Formats: sequence, C-alpha cells, structure tokens
Amino acid sequence: MIYAKNITKTFGDLQVLKGIDLEIPTGKLYSIVGPSGAGKTTLLQILGTLSNPDSGELLIKDESVFKLGEKQLAAFRNREIGFVFQFHYLLPEFNALENVCLPALIAKKGKKETEERAKELLDFLGLSQRLTHKPSELSGGERQRVAVARALINKPAVIMADEPSGNLDSKNRDDLHDLFFKLRDEFNQTLVIVTHDENFARQSDRIIRMRDGRIEE
Repeated sequence: MIYAKNITKTFGDLQVLKGIDLEIPTGKLYSIVGPSGAGKTTLLQILGTLSNPDSGELLIKDESVFKLGEKQLAAFRNREIGFVFQFHYLLPEFNALENVCLPALIAKKGKKETEERAKELLDFLGLSQRLTHKPSELSGGERQRVAVARALINKPAVIMADEPSGNLDSKNRDDLHDLFFKLRDEFNQTLVIVTHDENFARQSDRIIRMRDGRIEE
C-alpha cells in the first residue's frame, strides 16, 4: 500500500528525517512510536502527502505521489487518504452528518449517495441518534468518532491518524482503539497511527520505533 524510500526532511538547520525507508502492506495497522522530537508527525505528514520531503520517493497504491501536480495531488489525497488528528477539527457550524459528508462533496460525489453512506458510517459508529447534533453538542468521544466517519467517507486506501486518542478519557480511548482494529479486521483497512500509547502499539501489526529522525532496527 505504501512504499517510502530514503525520505529526508530538514527545517532550517535541523534535519528532522534522516533517510526513512518503509513499506506498509494493505490491511495492516502500523503504529509509529518514539519520544517527542523523533520525527513521528513529520513522517506521518509526508506519508499523508500533507508535506513534501526534501528528497526520497513515496508510492501509495503504486502511484508516485510527489510527481503529481498540485491539483492532482489534492484530488488523490481527498480520494485515497483519510485523516484523524488529536483534535477533531469538525466545523462547528455544521452538524455531524454534514461534517462527515464534506470530503465526498468536495470530491463532487452525489448528495443523496453521500448522505446515505454518511448515515451508514455514523450508524456503524453508534451515532445514528446524533446526526443533527453540532460538535458543541457531542462528547469528546462522539466528536472523534464523527472525525473517523469523515475520514472513511470516500473509502480511502489508508487511514492516517496522529495521536487520535490523545484528548480522550480512558474509556473513549479504548473504544476508539477497538474501532481501529475492527476497521482492520472487518474491512481490511490499512491504518498508520502515531501514538504514545504503548499498550495500543503492542497490539498493532508492527511498531515503527523512531529516534532522532531514523527508524530504529
């Protein structure tokens, strides 16, 4: 699903990534762990095409993504990659259903089919009674599940998550982690998750340990 070769990234005088080689197969959940400053989020942003590397190659579904033009890359990202962040980034003026629909509407998918899929996802995530609630009317766990539904709306090839449970209490954290494994096991979803939760990481298919901009062997 993902093939990265010799990825480097420098900010000013600081080299954050020092030649990352990585392969992530389809239908697996990989955790990226390491101390603060190890380069975890920078790597995830590059794998998710949100940031360009200084050098190296990245293939997603056999597509050399950084050879695409800006509009082509944005369309590829919208279609093939779903994002879940530590903060849900839901739009406060829209309800749960509308927030989930947005990426599909940006991709110019039909309104009726988009709403039907969004309702199916929200039902799957236990939110069928919260469709018309705005983010301010939802709990932290509910908001993050809405964010997961939004990430899934376009049936992406891969889900990228950056500390997705970092702001949740222990029950909602465990529920979210269980959901990620369910997506892998029942839907063959590929997931790449930056986490500080060692217990969660140990349950993943592979732990990618980073330190000082490199993957530790």
